[in-house]
Amino acid sequence: MNKILLPIVALVGAVGLFLLASDAAYDWVKAFHIIAVIAWMAGMLYLPRLFVYHSDATAGSDKSETFKIMERRLYSAIIMPAMLATWILGLWLAWKGFGFSGGWLHAKIALVVALSGVHGFLGGSLRKFERDANTRSARFWRIMNEVPTVLLLLIVILVAVKPF
Repeated sequence: MNKILLPIVALVGAVGLFLLASDAAYDWVKAFHIIAVIAWMAGMLYLPRLFVYHSDATAGSDKSETFKIMERRLYSAIIMPAMLATWILGLWLAWKGFGFSGGWLHAKIALVVALSGVHGFLGGSLRKFERDANTRSARFWRIMNEVPTVLLLLIVILVAVKPF
């Protein structure tokens, strides 16, 4: 999606959701939030794996150029829209369902902020790969591939168990 259009659609969607959605929409919003989280996480787990293979490809090779296309499409068509939908829908759920209260919710939001930071790091790394300026090894990307998994596990535990 266009770099200018995506934030506009997200803003209009967020304003519309917060102004127009009734309490009766809660279950539907939750369902779409879960779908968005699944899409976001699928991309967040796959992109570093692509970086593992891309870091071993020779710069300028057909293989490297193919990875660039795959990475860009994954990021712009799946990861970015899914992250925006996750945030918009999740904030609405936190507001409508919990009034932004609860220690578990605050911890969850903090972890989602951390996951968003990883998202931003991957986006910056994507731009480095596009310029053939990656300096990180395949081993680094294998380790980095586990960070979203750990954050996801902690987030799901907080949501399911609500320990505090």
